[in-house]
Amino acid sequence: MSAPSGAQHEIAAGDLQVVVVEVGGGLRSFEVGGRGLLDGYAADAMCTSGRGQLLLPWPNRLEDGTYEFDGRAHRLPLTEPTAGNAIHGLVRWHAWSATDHHADRVTMRHTLHAQPGYPFTLELAVAYELSERGLTVAMTATNRGTSAAPFGCGAHPYLHLGDSGVDPLVLRIPAAVVMRSNERGLPKRSEPVEGSELDFRQARPIGATVLDNAFTELERDGDGLAHARLEDPASGDAVTLWVDEAYRYLMVFTGDPLPDVARRSVAIEPMTCPPNAFRTGESLIRIEPGESVTGRFGIEIA
Repeated sequence: MSAPSGAQHEIAAGDLQVVVVEVGGGLRSFEVGGRGLLDGYAADAMCTSGRGQLLLPWPNRLEDGTYEFDGRAHRLPLTEPTAGNAIHGLVRWHAWSATDHHADRVTMRHTLHAQPGYPFTLELAVAYELSERGLTVAMTATNRGTSAAPFGCGAHPYLHLGDSGVDPLVLRIPAAVVMRSNERGLPKRSEPVEGSELDFRQARPIGATVLDNAFTELERDGDGLAHARLEDPASGDAVTLWVDEAYRYLMVFTGDPLPDVARRSVAIEPMTCPPNAFRTGESLIRIEPGESVTGRFGIEIA
């Protein structure tokens, strides 16, 4: 009997344990001493609300599922039909293969073949590696086709601390600019966070704030890393999500419209480009034939 998410690939280091799944190649769980840091899902359940999924070859929404690239028009299936969008790429429900599986690391691989709407061929590899400090995720995309390919990537982990919901949690987002979206979840303008309810540059409780926004202009340390942090002041538990310079955007989502995750946890989603980038071209990556791009993010016990 096969699990809905396919084969389960466990890795561990010290008291940290991660389960990566065959379907979508994403994260099903991340535990520290048996305590979950992610709002994941059971081994006998299908993934819902994007939990831990990989978002390739574009993250978030694409308006009307249509775009132009190098003078050619393309149309993708509307996978968010109620809003008229194509959402979160093409690989979330595909089978990935596990390679280089060791006690503390595993690499998931998938070839995204050319298809209507995305006539480009990408070889995708996502390496998960645990240390006693936390998890590092390295994504690599290689263009195996004969023409340049448009590309963006993201991931969808929901960070989870305790069972009291997100309101009392203290959040820090190191971003100076936020994108405001329309009713279809598509960006309509960017503005400074300063003076707004979305300014989390100084850590503060989430309270009643509803978050479903892309943030950018990230503050980075000397190594080029940006760090978002979530803390439970009641227990003192905290978790940090960091991104390297490939990831210029963080989508932050309190899950309000989705009953299974609504205000239970906070999705902090690394993205190389903002929503609708295939249409706007903003931060869109162009991969030439034979070229590769790589980006890294991680989840650490803070």
